[in-house]
Amino acid sequence: MQLEMRDLNILIGANGAGKSNLISFFKMLNEMMAGRLQQYIAASGRAQSLLHFGPKVTPQMEARVEFQVDKGLDTYDMRLFHAAGDTLVFADESLSFRQSGYAKPKLVPLGSGHEETRVGHEADKGEPTARVIRHLLNHCRVYHFHDTSPTARVRQYCYIGDNRWLMPDAGNLAAYLFRLREMKTGSTYQRIVTTVRLIAPFFDDFDLEPAGSNRKDIILNWRDHGSDQVFGPHQLSDGTLRAACLVTLLLQPAEELPDLIIVDEPELGLHPYALNVVASLLKKVSHHTQVLVSTQSSSFLDNFEPENVIVVNRERAESQFVRLDPAELEVWLDEYSLGEVWEKNVFRGGPH
Repeated sequence: MQLEMRDLNILIGANGAGKSNLISFFKMLNEMMAGRLQQYIAASGRAQSLLHFGPKVTPQMEARVEFQVDKGLDTYDMRLFHAAGDTLVFADESLSFRQSGYAKPKLVPLGSGHEETRVGHEADKGEPTARVIRHLLNHCRVYHFHDTSPTARVRQYCYIGDNRWLMPDAGNLAAYLFRLREMKTGSTYQRIVTTVRLIAPFFDDFDLEPAGSNRKDIILNWRDHGSDQVFGPHQLSDGTLRAACLVTLLLQPAEELPDLIIVDEPELGLHPYALNVVASLLKKVSHHTQVLVSTQSSSFLDNFEPENVIVVNRERAESQFVRLDPAELEVWLDEYSLGEVWEKNVFRGGPH
């Protein structure tokens, strides 16, 4: 499968079509670049669960990720092979850079047989292509705000210094918002608060103060509109908390944005109005960075243009990813919204 990513990419498809597989691929890259590939494989049910119909049918997986950069094209290639212990090891790993105007790329082979990526090792040695690709792969980030249970990290105290970027599960949301509030301009923080108020009219502001004997801990306290009482994160509804996470992610300073933001099913637990606000933020942030979103909400889909949408269908035993052609839907869109056209199964992506 070859997929060209645009600024805004909305994945739709039936349950089991393969949307989450693509999201999981980027999650694997995140863990791999953190030196946790073997841990990720074990936590995912080992290689048996990651290889298509198991290692007897699919003994290996391979991927190529191409990044268009200012001076040319950077490419990361990897091939993972099934190994003893039901795990995966690198059969091949390499980098390349093809400068604009030159036919032959510069190749950087990283060898084979290793259990964890060698991109970081080469980058630490000062290899320029490795340094660029390490940065790019580290900045393709998957965000999951599904866990809003009482034990979720976003509802607990966190270290106030853990605030450089928003964690994938927003576990440091309080620390990150505190830093944004303390910035000289403070405008980003105010935009976040104002937007959360649009979604939750009862919400007034966050009440973020360092706690503990050394004032190094912080928790996501907040205030209700028209009341002086301070409420804790456990008194926020799941939907409001998820909305606050999404709003913070999409309204962070442009210079701090990842190179690719990946969000799986942002519609979970959100009111339709809140979902429209989030869709608007996704469209705005796509002017600054690339966005990949997976959804099954037709009302959410109504916020986007056909060219933003990639339909995922399962054909026999494989996933087919096809970007919509606006010209083919022109007659339908004269009478129906994009979500309604999808519900009518005009371009498939549904359970039929």
